Amino acid sequence: MARRGNVGRLPTFFCSRTYLRRHVKQTLEEVVAQELDALGFDLFELRRGGSRSRPVLEVRLDRRDGGEVTVADCARASRAIEAQLDGSDLVAPQYVLQVSSPGVERPLRSPADWRRFAGRWASVNSPALGGRAEWLIVGVETVDGVEAAVLQDAKGNERRVALTDVSDARLAFRWTK
Repeated sequence: MARRGNVGRLPTFFCSRTYLRRHVKQTLEEVVAQELDALGFDLFELRRGGSRSRPVLEVRLDRRDGGEVTVADCARASRAIEAQLDGSDLVAPQYVLQVSSPGVERPLRSPADWRRFAGRWASVNSPALGGRAEWLIVGVETVDGVEAAVLQDAKGNERRVALTDVSDARLAFRWTK
């Protein structure tokens, strides 16, 4: 007699590893951020690449005191992070850790970034400004709860743009004498 439907079949279970991966990524980020915090740095960005057996962790850190990140800072941070990751189950044993600064053309992501880099030039992309152009960051103002960057072009003309209207901004690399 032929069976029809699901009668006599074993149940099928689907298990998603998405939750597990998200949890590990969050835990990894927390561990890295705690180690950097203890050294007086902020985690700017954590990227994970490579393969499952040889993951590559790219850690970009920033100094809280506003200074430039040095090679010695990166080495100190690397040693502290490695001490926590070695022997943990957060990454495969053959992981590669790369620690660096956000770089010269550092993205501006928060109002604090805009305030910190007042007096520096930035490449700003905003429809409210007519697209991408370089602007001198004068400061940040808050009007009616909206934070806006105060910018100045090369001719000295000032413009204000709500930070929510900025689609991308990063420090501009300029040669100085």
